[in-house]
Amino acid sequence: MVSIRDVAKIAGVSPATVSRVMNETANVDEEKRQRVLNAIQETGFKPNEVARSLFKRSSRIIGMIVPNIENPFFNELAKAIEEESYRRGYRLTLCNSNNDLEKEKKNLSLLDRMNADGIILMTNQEKMENEVHKCRIPVVMIDRQLEGGGESACIQSDHYTGGRIAMEYLISCGCEHIVHMRGPLKFSSARRRYQGYQDVCRERGLQESVIDCRYDYEDGLNKAMEILEKFPQTDGIIAANDMVAISVYKVLIRKGYRIPQDIQLIGFDNISLSRLVTPELTTVSQPIGEMGKAAVEALIRAVEGKEAIKKLFEVKLIKRETTLNTSNEI
Repeated sequence: MVSIRDVAKIAGVSPATVSRVMNETANVDEEKRQRVLNAIQETGFKPNEVARSLFKRSSRIIGMIVPNIENPFFNELAKAIEEESYRRGYRLTLCNSNNDLEKEKKNLSLLDRMNADGIILMTNQEKMENEVHKCRIPVVMIDRQLEGGGESACIQSDHYTGGRIAMEYLISCGCEHIVHMRGPLKFSSARRRYQGYQDVCRERGLQESVIDCRYDYEDGLNKAMEILEKFPQTDGIIAANDMVAISVYKVLIRKGYRIPQDIQLIGFDNISLSRLVTPELTTVSQPIGEMGKAAVEALIRAVEGKEAIKKLFEVKLIKRETTLNTSNEI
C-alpha cells in the first residue's frame, strides 16, 4: 500500500508538504505542488479518510436518523437530503432507529464519534432532548420539534394550517360528521394538526370526533374498524397521514362503503404513493423536497458557525378522487 511518505519521496518533498497540498491548509510553491500531484497520480495514492477526518475535524459526512425507514415519507425526505448533501460536497449516512429509544441514542452517539459534521434528526421519542444537548456536533430537527429545544434549527411544515384546511375542505364538500384520526400527541406535528381541526370545530359549532392513531399502516387498519363502530354516522375522515388513509380506504371498501360517495377521505404528506393508488388520494401536501434542502442548508450553516435558519413551510391541499368538491369555498 502506498503511503504519504512514498509520495513525498517520489515528489522530492517532505510528507508535511504532501499533506498541505492534499488538505489545502497552506500555500505551497506551484512547482512543488505540481510534483506532488504528479506523484499522487503516478502512485494512485489514496488518503486515509478516517485520519483526514480526525486531523481536519471534518469527515464531510452528514448523519440522518429516521424512526422507521418503511414509512415512504421518510424515504422521500431522505432522498431529498441525500441529493442536496451530495450537491454540496457531503455524503449521507442513514440510520434507522426502528422506533427504539436506545438504538436512537446509540446512533446519535456513533455519528458524533465518527466525526460527522452534523446530524439531521427525525425522532418519535420524547426523551431525546438530553441526548441532543450532549451532542458535540450540530443537530437539525426536521418535521418535529423537541419540547425543550437544544437543536440548532427545526425545519417543519405548518401542521396547524394543515389540520384546518383538511377540516374546512371536507365541510365545503358537504360532510357533517368528520372524524379526525389524531396522531400521537407526543409529536408536535400531531398536536398542531389536531389543534387546527379542533379550532374549526369550535368556530363552526361542530362536535369533535377523534380516534387516536399511530402514523403507520397497520394501526390505520385497526382504527378504521374502530371508527365504524364508534362513529357510524361518519361521512368524512381526516387520516393521520397518507399511509393511514390508504389503510382506511382498504377497510371501507371491504365493508361495502363507496369512496367518496359515502365517506370522503383526506390524507396528509402527499407521498408519491398517494397519486399512484386508485382512486387517487386527496391530501395535504408537505413540500418534502424543499424541506430536505432546507435541512441540509441549516445544518451546513451551523457547521460553518453561522446562524442556522429555522423554516416553517406552507402546506397545500391537493384535491383528488377521494373527496367530492361541492363548493369553491374553503
